[in-house]
Amino acid sequence: MGRRQARETALQILFQIDVGKNEPNFAIKNTAEEFGAGPQELEFARQLVIGTLEHIEEIDQMISRVSKEWQLNRMANVDRNIMRLALYEMKFRQDIPSSVSINEAVELAKIFSSSDSAKFVNGILGKFVQVETEQTVLPEEAALLNTND
Repeated sequence: MGRRQARETALQILFQIDVGKNEPNFAIKNTAEEFGAGPQELEFARQLVIGTLEHIEEIDQMISRVSKEWQLNRMANVDRNIMRLALYEMKFRQDIPSSVSINEAVELAKIFSSSDSAKFVNGILGKFVQVETEQTVLPEEAALLNTND
């Protein structure tokens, strides 16, 4: 089991917590037993789940900011949790490149949701990267960029 499988496990745990209203420790233990995750993969999945839950309010605000036409509570449960997981990685895990997080999220959507969901997840995460990039450009850099148009 590698990092992709660990992300699948993390998604299943987040889904149990979000939809099943299970306690995090119960969901982690239950999923580990059910899917037979190895110690390294389970530790990575646990880090992703705990980190996502610790920052869930901020992550949900990030999703809401870039998904103006979609309310968070109206999104498919699986899609919402895929994006939460990816945004946690993108914003709070500097050891994982954003491009990897987006690619993994799209793959999770293809596996656990649909091809339309994969496009939706890719669009929302891509918009987040665009907004983050725009916010990190200094005013003098923006002026230089605008004069080159």
